[in-house]
Amino acid sequence: MEEFIIQKAKKGDPKAVEMLYKHFYGFAMGVALRYSYNKEEACEIVNDSFMKVFDKLTTYETQNSFKGWFRRIIVNTSIDYYRKNNKYKAVLDIEHAHLSEQDASIIDELSKEDILNLLQNLPNMLRIVFNLYEIEGYSHNEIAEKLTIPSSTSRTYLARAKEKLREKIILLNKQSDEGAIR
Repeated sequence: MEEFIIQKAKKGDPKAVEMLYKHFYGFAMGVALRYSYNKEEACEIVNDSFMKVFDKLTTYETQNSFKGWFRRIIVNTSIDYYRKNNKYKAVLDIEHAHLSEQDASIIDELSKEDILNLLQNLPNMLRIVFNLYEIEGYSHNEIAEKLTIPSSTSRTYLARAKEKLREKIILLNKQSDEGAIR
């Protein structure tokens, strides 16, 4: 079914283009939400991504996974969105990043959904590096190339993201323990 819709959309069929949009909207939103602070940003990323997909659909090779191809477009659009909209915002001073030696098993025990919920509150660069490395599977060298930063900075941002996530988890655990005592 997906292949049929994609083939018709490649030929410019407006109904197929609409069906493709509706069929992959949820998938696209799920990916975009991992890279954005809120739903409005994610909607912009999704819409920009779909515009790129429809513009480049004729270059898509059907022997490849459409979702994989589309995911790369969404991730790259998210990074472009970040660069365009956050170039004037304050960025974490990497020189002052304090790395904690807390128990790494805390984050290993979280479900993917728990992590995704906590990611919404991370600073942009930390969230992007965490997503690219831990969820998308990019190497630090690939991340460095995409974000035009040194690979050592990518490693530091990842460590800082994990530290912030641990702090949030510990805080949540303390709050739930206090709630259980009362």
